[in-house]
Amino acid sequence: MGVLGQLILAYAAVLGFGLILNIPHQALNLAGWIGTLTWGAYLLIQAADGGVVLGSLVGSVGIGVLSSLAARYKKMPAIIFNIPSLVSFVPGSQAYQMVRNFALGQYRLAVEFTLQVIMITGAIALGFLLAELLNRLIAFCWQQVLLARQNHQD
Repeated sequence: MGVLGQLILAYAAVLGFGLILNIPHQALNLAGWIGTLTWGAYLLIQAADGGVVLGSLVGSVGIGVLSSLAARYKKMPAIIFNIPSLVSFVPGSQAYQMVRNFALGQYRLAVEFTLQVIMITGAIALGFLLAELLNRLIAFCWQQVLLARQNHQD
């Protein structure tokens, strides 16, 4: 499947998951775009041989930052945008292969998939932590700009 097809499916997946979670309808389109943009970043990392873990890290940082900006814009909680946008990054196929190989007695493969699941989920968690740090840095810088502007006018 081509890149354009993956981006369209990422948008549709976020919209579908957002409908299942019953997020407000005025947030669906923006959540879809956040999921699409971050999946695009993931694909760019993949094209540059960055790997699944680095792609998941970059994607989750993007979700965290963009969701915070969208939350301020729409005056809604950021989690409304975080959760549906994250659905594409969940390592479901690796988790399935892990359980399947454990059931078939292929323990070496099962452990490999287990490590992949752990690394991907760890990268997603670290990405959200880094996004929170970036959001606080952005808020601090914005506050300093407004303060400097106010002092300049006085």
